[in-house]
Amino acid sequence: MDERVITNHQLAEDTFETSLRPNRIDEYIGQTDVKENLKIFIKAAKIREEVLDHVLLYGPPGLGKTTLAFIIANELGSDVKTISGPSIEKSGDLAAVLSNLESGDVLFIDEIHRIPRFIEEILYSAMEDFSLDIIIGSDGNSRNLKIDLPPFTLVGATTRAGDLSAPLRDRFGIVSKLQYYNTEELTTIVKRTSRVLDITIDDEAASELASRSRGTPRVANRLFKRVRDFALVKGNGHINKEITYQALDALKVDKLGLDDTDYQLLKAIIEKFNGGPVGIEAISASIGEEVTTIEDVYEPYLLQTGLLKRTTRGRVATDAAYEHLKIAKEGTLF
Repeated sequence: MDERVITNHQLAEDTFETSLRPNRIDEYIGQTDVKENLKIFIKAAKIREEVLDHVLLYGPPGLGKTTLAFIIANELGSDVKTISGPSIEKSGDLAAVLSNLESGDVLFIDEIHRIPRFIEEILYSAMEDFSLDIIIGSDGNSRNLKIDLPPFTLVGATTRAGDLSAPLRDRFGIVSKLQYYNTEELTTIVKRTSRVLDITIDDEAASELASRSRGTPRVANRLFKRVRDFALVKGNGHINKEITYQALDALKVDKLGLDDTDYQLLKAIIEKFNGGPVGIEAISASIGEEVTTIEDVYEPYLLQTGLLKRTTRGRVATDAAYEHLKIAKEGTLF
């Protein structure tokens, strides 16, 4: 099965994203409140000649959390070391990373909510006291070893802030939520991508592509890459509105940025469950997808666009969903 073009989760093909990342905070487009606050916190830390407070960045995938982590390190003039939550399987994995930090380093932990709880406790003293408490030896001959760590800044990124334990969440001095981007911001991002990749694009084409990017820079850049291919093969390499329409129609990405998978989910709620309310488990069984996949990948944008509602009794397809799918709702003339 092909990967969804418009998923906001990272795909193998997204390695090109690295070359598109801005290096300074003033080059970063969007997330104005988060950006302005970070500028103040970073400047204040540098004036005090202290490390920046630990930073937690949360929000849907593809909005620029990793980019911001690297920008924070650049603005501080620090090195950045990266690790992902799922890769930390035993306490020694985390201890090894922490013990190799230099003074002022930024440690970026992606998907920090996926660190096992028993390992997470090692972070508490590391973040609070810059010390590493580990137990060495077996049960009968074990002892506690305390290692001093150099001052560092932990930047954690998560799509599920609610899954973080309270003790870990409370140790972050700076907590910032990233929001979906508007079409104007995404248009600016698309135009910047075109300049970096040396591909020309019309204003109308950039705006159209941005409007179908689900409020997510990662999706915008991925769609740009696909539209660029159409422009090279079916045009003269220049991206205009006609080529953009042709490419997005071929990719089955509609005006709202929905694809066949979104239609499948909405139609299941409308046609199999009379529009809801219906439990997430029932939806999962009806379309053959995991509950977590529906919650993390499908639902956020459908909720954002007002096509889906969450209620205490389950999910409900809104009137806007019926209208968008051109399905008549019982009891209406539509």
